[in-house]
Amino acid sequence: MKLIGYARVSTTGQTLDAQLEQLRAAGCASIFSETMSGAQRARPELISALATLAEGDVLVVTRLDRLARSTRDLLDIVHTIETNGAKLKSLVDSWADTTTPTGKLILTVLGGLAEFERSLIAERTAEGRERARRAGKRLGRPPKLTSHQRNAVLKLRLEGQDNAEIARLLGVSRSTVSRIR
Repeated sequence: MKLIGYARVSTTGQTLDAQLEQLRAAGCASIFSETMSGAQRARPELISALATLAEGDVLVVTRLDRLARSTRDLLDIVHTIETNGAKLKSLVDSWADTTTPTGKLILTVLGGLAEFERSLIAERTAEGRERARRAGKRLGRPPKLTSHQRNAVLKLRLEGQDNAEIARLLGVSRSTVSRIR
């Protein structure tokens, strides 16, 4: 079992010193650190840290906000960690410690809440779309061509012009013209 540390600060004005000191004191064999916003999904050092995790290893962070910006992001990272057979431990957020049954339970409950929230959002979105449809609102992107332009496309086709030629005339793509019936 290896303890692998991960430290992150958001801006170049911040320093990693305190986090690195805490991770070394916790016994981390190797530490991955970077200066990058947590909003970035592709954080090279985090990706490297996750890739080095093996069965029984523990990824150690000083605080969860150094690892993830949202519950969904945290749960995705924990899933990746556990897929490798490893665990997660936060030094400050003691409840976020998948090396203990309590920490595993809390993260499982958070995962269930996130899943519930996603299903509520999907349900509300579907209801909103249905209400808009019943009210006669057109959903989706506005049409590229007006009804007058669509009629012109049909007329030009009858006159023998091909879709590419018509598209050039109207300043739209050939596929936009080809969808008009």
